[in-house]
Amino acid sequence: MLIIPAIDLRRGHCVRLYQGKLEEEEIYSKDPVFIAKLWQTEGAKRIHIIDLDGAFSGVMRNYGLIEKIRQGVKAVLHVGGGIRNIKTVQKLLKIGIDKIILGTSLIYNPKLVEQMVNKYKNKIMVSIDALNGKVAIAGWKEVTAVSVDEIIEQIKKIGIKEIVYTDIKKDGTLQGANFEALKLVCKSFGGNVIGSGGISSLEEIKNLKGLEPLGLKGIIIGKALYTEKVKLSEAIKIGESVS
Repeated sequence: MLIIPAIDLRRGHCVRLYQGKLEEEEIYSKDPVFIAKLWQTEGAKRIHIIDLDGAFSGVMRNYGLIEKIRQGVKAVLHVGGGIRNIKTVQKLLKIGIDKIILGTSLIYNPKLVEQMVNKYKNKIMVSIDALNGKVAIAGWKEVTAVSVDEIIEQIKKIGIKEIVYTDIKKDGTLQGANFEALKLVCKSFGGNVIGSGGISSLEEIKNLKGLEPLGLKGIIIGKALYTEKVKLSEAIKIGESVS
């Protein structure tokens, strides 16, 4: 199971939000490139980068910083936040971003997502961000009437092979992941699910590893790393252990 550290970018800083709320922002570093290098040094094979400015505005804002992170590390990079057109996807792929995460486009422009999947195959991922079982978009400002089950069926038809599932109520809270919801998503999607939101301890990571046979490919950890509740290298050892 992959252990994937998160880097959320806002105004050039590395931040964490509580349940995605801008008014509850904590700045953890003014040097996101250094943070990416630190996570790589601790053994990260993938790093999850979200442009929060892009997610909220609909236009990617931290492209230059993302490019510097790409130049600074060899780890596989997922990037999301404000990616709403092919031009932005092409720009990111050109600088060597490995995986592009789409979310809002899946609701507003599913044909575009289908087009990108057909063209770029496994380089395209989808993020399902859920609040009380409904899909939230646009930096989580808008909660749609679309259920998680509905969006999973749509994703499968389009041909997406890898998804990130985040429980918004858990994100940034250090209150533990929504184990049951994640289990249902793994069963429904069938594999290559990356879980996110609320992960708070090594013990919990051991429990989540139990979902690996159901299709949990990895977990994203943010606040627990920045508050030093979890040491990345120790989490990676658990993730790589043989059950």
